[in-house]
Amino acid sequence: MALDGIVIANITAELSAKLTGARISKIAQPENDELLLTLKTTSGQYRLLLSASASLPLIYLTGTNKPSPMTAPNFCMLLRKHIANGKILRIWQPGLERIIHFEIEHYDEMGDLCRKDLIIELMGKHSNLIFCDDTGTIIDSIKHVGSMTSSVREVLPGRPYFIAVTQSKCDPLATSQEEFCLTVFSKPMPLAKAIYTSYTGISPLIAEELCFRASAESTQSANSFDAIAQLHLYHMFELMMEDVKEKNFSPSIIYEHAGQMRGTSPSDGTDSRQDLAKNGFSAAAGATPVEFSSLPLTMYGEHSGIQTQISYEIRPFASPSEMLEQYYAMKNTVTRIRQKSSDLRRIATTALERCRKKYELQRKQLADTEKREKYRIYGELIHTYGYGVEPGAKSFDALNYYTNEMITIPLDATLTAQENAQKYYDKYGKLKRTCEALSELTKETKAEIDHLESVCTFMDMALSEEDLVQVKEELTDAGYIRRHHTGKKVKITSRPYHYISSDGYDLYVGKNNYQNDELTFRLASGSDWWFHAKGVPGSHVILKANGQMPPDRAFEDAARLAAWYSQNRGAQKVEIDYVEKKHVKKPNGAKPGFVVYYTNYSMVIDCDISSLRLASS
Repeated sequence: MALDGIVIANITAELSAKLTGARISKIAQPENDELLLTLKTTSGQYRLLLSASASLPLIYLTGTNKPSPMTAPNFCMLLRKHIANGKILRIWQPGLERIIHFEIEHYDEMGDLCRKDLIIELMGKHSNLIFCDDTGTIIDSIKHVGSMTSSVREVLPGRPYFIAVTQSKCDPLATSQEEFCLTVFSKPMPLAKAIYTSYTGISPLIAEELCFRASAESTQSANSFDAIAQLHLYHMFELMMEDVKEKNFSPSIIYEHAGQMRGTSPSDGTDSRQDLAKNGFSAAAGATPVEFSSLPLTMYGEHSGIQTQISYEIRPFASPSEMLEQYYAMKNTVTRIRQKSSDLRRIATTALERCRKKYELQRKQLADTEKREKYRIYGELIHTYGYGVEPGAKSFDALNYYTNEMITIPLDATLTAQENAQKYYDKYGKLKRTCEALSELTKETKAEIDHLESVCTFMDMALSEEDLVQVKEELTDAGYIRRHHTGKKVKITSRPYHYISSDGYDLYVGKNNYQNDELTFRLASGSDWWFHAKGVPGSHVILKANGQMPPDRAFEDAARLAAWYSQNRGAQKVEIDYVEKKHVKKPNGAKPGFVVYYTNYSMVIDCDISSLRLASS
């Protein structure tokens, strides 16, 4: 997950190939730190997004337009004044710096031909968009940086533009073997860190990849490698830099699949987003983007040697713009849903923690009632043998005719034998009533815990705001959220997942407890098959049988869906219960999504749903 110098080089190559000679048609500033340029070329129209966000600096071509504010900000107006309808002459990157220059030619107010330089610096919290004249003097920037903010460089109108040198890093495109060995292998730190702290534009991800290609331990101290290992690593580094120089880029995203078999997808040059949707590789289908790169990441390949329950899918992209747009779209979706569900999550987890504490207390109290039978026996034995107890005795021995053993019964010396017997009977009666009441309460509390755990599980699975609407409605109906009577009915647009099995059978997956009930007791017929992960919260999965017996592979596909859409997502193997729907019943007064069944089949299966595809509707 590194927008490093190599990815920037890939983007620069793409932009240079597509936008050199382009005319700037429109300039918009949809966000305070973001520009959207509409560019016209002989081959068509492009939109270029340039973001100097401190948390998410980006640059890529996009087909998506963004609404602009009613009044354009000052920086946007300045750019419109100077470079509207300007022509892009050159797009270049200095070394492997995370910087891209746009040289733009335009006519000024006097009709004279001028040149300007629009620079985007993609450096995390120091990211900026800077507009300079042909002498390198700053005209303005989207973020002003004064001497109070930075002692290294001021970014203000009238100041000269230069690249701030804050670290003594070398240019990886112009290094020699002697310099490489002297720079990297003299440092008493892990090898990967020694590489990325020595060279500009090399991220920790690329440093790890380089170590993997050279079969070198990335955590081993750099100054402990012998001359042969140093030479081998340099040759791998040289080959990698040759790919950058010759623009041999392979933009790709690494998707994480918990509990699946590792595999790589062929680079066929097709549209990756369509390919993802076609093959079910999306967040909904169980793939999470974890890294992206413009060079092949062989350490995530089939024979990478990474021993883990998590496998990785390498998905190629035709361009770095598509790669970045896809990656950050999915990442933003997950982040946005996490933010939207934070209030619901807090309510559910608070209630869940309270119920768990209550449940533990009730179980402890229930355990204390287990000694009630002892008091009943004490009372019976005193009634049976109490005629021989002397007044004022503190105990007496009696034969327990239930076990045929002698026991010692404690007595209250101030009470008669009959009064002691009644005392034990009273204790027995109190504990019996307590046991009966607690047995019912613990069942209710356990059902509430199971319900809240299922709600939390479905919040973790939510992929859109619509998916959270029914979860919120469920918490409201359960009394955890106060209902505001606005007179408007809550609009439910979320629908269960609809997958197609390898054999063409319809598979339906509930996204929450309400949808689980809907699938099981409304959509499914008696001969359809019902699947659920054993003993944990999760989705009900319905395999539509269509009046026939589905093949074994359809059962396995349904079971994998039940495994993935459960609390055990990510486990290597998950036990799944399955049964004909006619054997699944819902007890009166049961919580949403709660069912019972008494005869079922079971199978243990993985979570690999990569062979399944989502239906188009």
